[in-house]
Amino acid sequence: MATYNQAIIEFAQAGLAALETRSQSKNVVKTADAESHFLCNWMAQALKERRFSKLIAKELSKWVRDGRSMGANAQLASLLQRISSQYQAAEENQAIGASLNAMLLELNDNNWLVIVDSEVTTKLKLDSNGQNSLVISDEQYEGHIKGDNLSKSITLYVRSNEQELAQIAAKHGLLLSQGDKKASLIKHHKAYKLCPNNQQAEMALLVS
Repeated sequence: MATYNQAIIEFAQAGLAALETRSQSKNVVKTADAESHFLCNWMAQALKERRFSKLIAKELSKWVRDGRSMGANAQLASLLQRISSQYQAAEENQAIGASLNAMLLELNDNNWLVIVDSEVTTKLKLDSNGQNSLVISDEQYEGHIKGDNLSKSITLYVRSNEQELAQIAAKHGLLLSQGDKKASLIKHHKAYKLCPNNQQAEMALLVS
């Protein structure tokens, strides 16, 4: 059975291939609006025909709605390119634990406040004076990293510009879940999940 990652990569590559085939045809309009309209229709037809895994049906429905309401501003072609690039790199990463540690070292070097040696089991407040910060409960950090890999999911509590986080995670080949403020145990932070083998069950945080 295909994983979510495999399903979303297959979909993104099929969409980009369809767009490339269209661009090679003669007498087609190649504006952003025309390409968005084509991709929106292609996605709507794919959804109607159930051409792709039901694992991505929710996202596919959303993108069709976005394409119809926003036109070129939905940036569907860019979305497919970012999915293909980011997810393929994540699928090739066989050392999630090592990549996480490399990311934490870089954040430290970038003057982030990085805390991995404190217990996080109840609501907490972190006084960081506006400094970017990332916290992982010591129980998870010590117990869920096995060698270079993860044995269980890890929750990262982060306060920063979300795109800055997305970019550095992608740089290290890591897929983080969408940020969830309600699930966070630390005030003014969002909770992000990092899963073994980068296998998120839903669309990951993407670089915009």
